[in-house]
Amino acid sequence: MSEAEASAELASLAGAIAFHDARYHGDDAPVISDADYDALVARNRALESAFPGLVRTDSPSLRVGTPVASGFGKVRHAKPMLSLNNGFTDEDIADFAARIRRFLSLSDEDELALTAEPKIDGLSLSLRYEGGRLVQAATRGDGAEGEDVTANIRVAGAAPLELAGTPPRVLEVRGELYMDRADFLALNEAQDAADSKIFANPRNAAAGSLRQKDPAVTASRRLRFFAYSLGEASAPLAATHMESLAALGAMGFSINPLSRRCTDVASLLDTYAGIGAARADLGYDIDGVVYKVDRHDYQERLGQVARAPRWALAHKFPAEQAETTLNDIDIQVGRTGALTPVARLAPVTVGGVVVSNATLHNEDEIRRKDIRIGDRVVIQRAGDVIPQVVRVITEQRPADST
Repeated sequence: MSEAEASAELASLAGAIAFHDARYHGDDAPVISDADYDALVARNRALESAFPGLVRTDSPSLRVGTPVASGFGKVRHAKPMLSLNNGFTDEDIADFAARIRRFLSLSDEDELALTAEPKIDGLSLSLRYEGGRLVQAATRGDGAEGEDVTANIRVAGAAPLELAGTPPRVLEVRGELYMDRADFLALNEAQDAADSKIFANPRNAAAGSLRQKDPAVTASRRLRFFAYSLGEASAPLAATHMESLAALGAMGFSINPLSRRCTDVASLLDTYAGIGAARADLGYDIDGVVYKVDRHDYQERLGQVARAPRWALAHKFPAEQAETTLNDIDIQVGRTGALTPVARLAPVTVGGVVVSNATLHNEDEIRRKDIRIGDRVVIQRAGDVIPQVVRVITEQRPADST
């Protein structure tokens, strides 16, 4: 590829990614899947690596999120709210750990502890407490400046308004606001009955519920918050990330119980596989696992590059497949009288859309795949294709499946 061709493609990518950032972060209405978006970002990064002299001033690699929307006040973050670099393969994770060891000049015998925790598919928030009381809540925005959503967070019931114990005089707590699947489905039923907007997935529902001009609307929605890191703090909370999470839990925050401390790449990957296997049963959406260097002094030494910290990485799940339970099989009658079996599923998010039904095509397909009620199944959805059952997880088949 010539420099001219690379320059033209980088310009196109910058425009496309900016458009999708605005739809996702600003409008809460994405028009492509996470996997397709990640592919655009990866292509942009590859071209910038091959042609470093062509990095644009509006490059997506230098930007976090999107500017603050009109209608909300602006909040300048005391410490930037960074994005995360992504990994997709086991080799990516091994390379991540190796880079950290090289940067810190650690030998193979030196312990390098990292944490692994579910990557919640929600809306990033920063909550500021002074004297133990909530004084400000802000969205991530563009990483430097976010939206002031204090009034809505005060009535959401998702995070403590006053902290237990003796917290630092100033403490900023970062985390993810989300809506679980049961509350999402109930909200959409109510919206449908009222002839109001139907949300595509729980992430959009959470973001839309928070960004209400009337806090009473936010108060009527079931929102939740997992704390996962710190922003500005007037005094250290702990020496490690895991100890910080424990301290935040003692103050009254919800901490994800699946968070683990790992001391080698194999245990990171085992945790990733375990969280992935439990994904459909969690009750809330996740799109990967986040790895972080546990020691805060190591985090300080590692610092950041462009818009992301060197000490953290998001290990993303494939976006178009998910595991769930097949609760029942119904027969659907088409306009021509054709009979089509339909799988009724425990709701799960696949490719950015909550799926509770999937086509089984015909009786021969059911027989060929040996699909039974009660089975754990892998479903797939790509683009606008009707969700389908890819395979049965026979090793998890219950004894009473029929």
